[in-house]
Amino acid sequence: MPHILKTEKRWRSPHGRALPQDFCERTLLMGIVNATPDSFSDGGEFLAPEAAAAHARALVEAGADVIDLGAESTRPGCREIDAEEEAARLLPALKAIRAALPDVPVSVDTYRAEVAEKALAAGADILNDVRAIGARADTAGTRYAMGELAAAAGAPLIAMHNRFGREDYGDFWTEFMDDLHAGAERILACGVPAEQLWLDPGFGFGKTPAQNLLIVARLREIAELGFPVLLGTSRKSTLGVVLGGKPPKERAGGDAACSALGAFHGAACLRLHDVAAHRDAVTTADAIFAAPGKA
Repeated sequence: MPHILKTEKRWRSPHGRALPQDFCERTLLMGIVNATPDSFSDGGEFLAPEAAAAHARALVEAGADVIDLGAESTRPGCREIDAEEEAARLLPALKAIRAALPDVPVSVDTYRAEVAEKALAAGADILNDVRAIGARADTAGTRYAMGELAAAAGAPLIAMHNRFGREDYGDFWTEFMDDLHAGAERILACGVPAEQLWLDPGFGFGKTPAQNLLIVARLREIAELGFPVLLGTSRKSTLGVVLGGKPPKERAGGDAACSALGAFHGAACLRLHDVAAHRDAVTTADAIFAAPGKA
């Protein structure tokens, strides 16, 4: 759907690399590259830099507009690594992807500002923080290092909602939306321009399956906050619940439904493991939304 943005400006890379600017007319696709040994879906497959670069190339050839590179699993119960280990995994993969795909925008999936700073120096275009909103005290005056880094570097910041271990909701939707409001204001107060801020509702992070599904059903309300929305439902455990316990790589039908509905209800970009399998569903959902005479 067309997006209600707070500004007519669009996001920009700190390196001057072109970022896709037509997300108000079509839904962008972000391809996932996990340089990890323990991802819930494809752990170990792309840990080697050359494998990560080859997979990134395949995703772009399948239609990905942006590559999202992560080096620490965020699945429930995973082992938390330190910044040194994360950087040791992420930076070689990033450099290999940057060499193989010099013109393709690359996002780095990290919640550590020190790792993000090194990634920006190595050519990353976008910061994607899975603990940006809700995991910290989203109050005025609270220091947020990733926001400060994004502002200083001139980098876009994708801010995900994730209460991270304190899922103590009373009225879920009201509190969730309050979190998004407070988090966005806190990030803007760091000096991040409105056109550089994207929101991710955090499907699969600190929420019940019912709450995750509600996010997709009511995504339009999130888009109406005025920031582009990234939606990442790909292969998540909620879909396994809905589909009777199917493992991650057998959830393609659920993934396609979420992608199509997400595109229709206002996602500016979808974060996907399998871009080729979703491209046609998303293109069709965009076309249905744009159909002449639609109420």
